[in-house]
Amino acid sequence: MNFNLFAAEEQAIEKARALGEALTVVAPDCVSDFEALVDAFQRSTREQRRLVRVSDRLQAQLGTANQELERRRQEAETALDHLREAQEAIIQAEKLASLGALVAGVAHEINTPVGIAVSCASHLADATERLKRLAEEGTVSRGDFSRYLATAGDTTDLILANCQRAAQLIAGFKQVAVDRASAERRRFNLATCIQETLVSLQPKLRPLGHVASVSCPTDLELDGYPGVLSQILANLVVNALTHAFPDGQAGAMAIEVEQTDTDHVRLRFSDNGRGMAEEHRARVFEPFFTTRRGQGGSGLGLHIVHNLVVGALKGGVTVESVVDQGTRFVLLFPRQTPERD
Repeated sequence: MNFNLFAAEEQAIEKARALGEALTVVAPDCVSDFEALVDAFQRSTREQRRLVRVSDRLQAQLGTANQELERRRQEAETALDHLREAQEAIIQAEKLASLGALVAGVAHEINTPVGIAVSCASHLADATERLKRLAEEGTVSRGDFSRYLATAGDTTDLILANCQRAAQLIAGFKQVAVDRASAERRRFNLATCIQETLVSLQPKLRPLGHVASVSCPTDLELDGYPGVLSQILANLVVNALTHAFPDGQAGAMAIEVEQTDTDHVRLRFSDNGRGMAEEHRARVFEPFFTTRRGQGGSGLGLHIVHNLVVGALKGGVTVESVVDQGTRFVLLFPRQTPERD
């Protein structure tokens, strides 16, 4: 059954024509005016029909446009999801690369105390072998025995001191590595966490004479994620080495910590490097933004810092910088990190 939108108008026109025929008999003077009125009504009806056809066509075009828009929206959402997945994969790769650098730092740092301990042990073994040979020959003198005791005392002290140093380094590195890899929540001393992180970064700092100073209350305890904080500090240091001192010049970095109130901590990381222009400072936390593409800059270090401070520590981070006057990052976060959602 077809629905006629203009059925009433068509019926009205038919009745008007019949009425016009009747008027020619009873009121012929009114016929011309009446026919003009009927013609106007017919033109109005035709215009309405035309407008309805235009409306139908526009509705069809609008429906097609909406379908295309929905398709494009779904494509954009899919592309955004893929981009986020790729970005997350790159960020995880960056974190793993940081752990790799930490392992290299372990090997480099413990090489010195272990090397000294091995040399001392070798020297003590030679001295012991000499004394043993003299004892077998029956020619051991009081002087020989005294010299051996002096050598044994000195070498064992050196061996013990260097083994203890190596054990401390390994324990510190192990804690940092475990914290970064597991993101375990625990209570920790902030000053100790900072020092352990800086020790792990010494292979990067020492060769060019960079200095990092720390000012932090020794009794400041936090309840949160030390691995996250270690990752943040490591990224800030590496960023300074890459951008603040890019030409191998020695520089100074400073970490200053203060407790703003009973519940919050402010950490300032500053360097005396080259600083940055305002247009760079405004984009410094954007993913993949770097001024040293292909020269050691990935554009992810400070983006990871921002994400960790805001996401994991539930805090905030700002940056201040003036060209040739250095850069300062200011982190403000709670002493007790709120539970993750």
